[in-house]
Amino acid sequence: MASSNVEEAVEEVNPVPRLQIYSTSSNGVSQFWIEKYEREAKKYWDVFYKRHQDKFFKDRHYLDKEWGHYFSGAGRKTILEIGCGAGNTIFPLVATYPDIFIYACDFSQRAVNLVKAHKDFNDSHVSAFVCDLTSDDLTDHISPSSVDIVTMIFVLSAVSPEKMSLVLQNVRKVLKPGGYVLFRDYATGDLAQERLTCKDQKISENFYVRGDGTRAFYFSNEFLTSMFKDNRFDVKELGLCCKQVENRSRDLVMNRRWIQAVFHISDGTDQSTNTEAAIQGEENVLKRATDNVEVDISDGLAAEMFGDSPSNDSEIIKIRDHNFEIKRLSKEYQHTCTSTGLMIWESAHLMASVLARNPSIVSEKKVLELGAGCGGICSMIAAKYANLVIATDGDTKALELLTQNVSSNLEQPLSNKLIVKKLEWGNKEHMETIKEVNNNGFDIIIGTDVTYIAEAISPLFATAKELISSNSKDHQPGLILCHIIRRVDEPTILSTASQFGFRLIERWPSESPSASASESIMNSWFAGDGSDYIPCKALNILYFCME
Repeated sequence: MASSNVEEAVEEVNPVPRLQIYSTSSNGVSQFWIEKYEREAKKYWDVFYKRHQDKFFKDRHYLDKEWGHYFSGAGRKTILEIGCGAGNTIFPLVATYPDIFIYACDFSQRAVNLVKAHKDFNDSHVSAFVCDLTSDDLTDHISPSSVDIVTMIFVLSAVSPEKMSLVLQNVRKVLKPGGYVLFRDYATGDLAQERLTCKDQKISENFYVRGDGTRAFYFSNEFLTSMFKDNRFDVKELGLCCKQVENRSRDLVMNRRWIQAVFHISDGTDQSTNTEAAIQGEENVLKRATDNVEVDISDGLAAEMFGDSPSNDSEIIKIRDHNFEIKRLSKEYQHTCTSTGLMIWESAHLMASVLARNPSIVSEKKVLELGAGCGGICSMIAAKYANLVIATDGDTKALELLTQNVSSNLEQPLSNKLIVKKLEWGNKEHMETIKEVNNNGFDIIIGTDVTYIAEAISPLFATAKELISSNSKDHQPGLILCHIIRRVDEPTILSTASQFGFRLIERWPSESPSASASESIMNSWFAGDGSDYIPCKALNILYFCME
């Protein structure tokens, strides 16, 4: 293709943004997933404790140092530990104050089982039970107005903000008039919040979902005090704590922020002065936190919250007589991932099956796959028949997995025919790098599920125009797109294709179902037993050639 023609193609959409097939916008979590997280919250925490057992959080020995004067004193204290988890609060308290009695509840059955299985569990000191404080009544397990201290340590943040008041109302039923709520939880501005914001995991204001499906809310002083006040609690102590934590094994420096507070049931008097004094005393807490306050963090928490890559899973994919073991992002993390290339889409299954059953599509040709993602199953099938295959993607993590998958699934000489390259659509430097490998253009360009972001359509066709072959004598070069119609309608795709000189010559399913296989190239692809490998009836294939 002449360079002047290339410039004209790019200038038609001036400027052509450098986009991959995923959107860079942060739209937050969809309503479907918001409802799923709420509905299945117990399940996500059960899975969490199945995975981590009692190894995730450190035992909270700092409780005595921070709040020892509340636990000491005459008489046997009755404690309620909300969200007891694996017992990281319970057993340090029992060891320090042998006379206390602790009610321990969690809405994860697996967490309660871990508490009961602990070597130091004794039912004369601890009563552990399952309870969802947003729906179950605490007085079914605890006598009203009988608890001296309620501990809420990194637990209220796991509750939807609109249901937090239900928890506090439940707590009021069992707390003595002179009792206290000891509170510590995540604060706005914590590094974990910043990381979750970048990952498009926002559910609502200051409320996020983690990669494993558990949720976390980040409190401001104003929100916290207002919520407790609305539920007739007064502030006794309040402070924002900050500390820089270094995890040398992961080369991480983490700025942690949390709120620490003490509340008690309001006696009806005006507490505004006390609240202001507590807030003004925040500077003292900050100074103390910087030097001496312990951080409730373990290596596991550092990995989960502060930037370690989520785990990968392997999936066995069978395409006719081909079996691929494909590494991809674990399914439990896929819903949080901005890049679409870390999972295997149905369109890739279909297109790979088409190529396996119809090798003549790519036989002895030079093939380019756009947006191959981590799997590259179309490229690996094509490599068996083509002269050259280049699999591309714009996402670094997807390319890392793609390279691993090609290496582990293809042996020489097939692996020598498949090259992995980075390609952000519209990026001239990336395109020039590909041309260094093949400067005559590609006979077949394939893209699966690469047409559902509107901003990416023009760069997609501009890139295809620049890289498609223009001088093949034996056959007409083609661009094959397989997809489910999502955010971008087909007329928009066809209109943009036409702007860049691409003409639709055929589609599947055919608009003329009565057309015979001899009249339709693509219908012949699905002849015989073709229908048995169609994973989804909503899939479409568009076949383009240059004008």
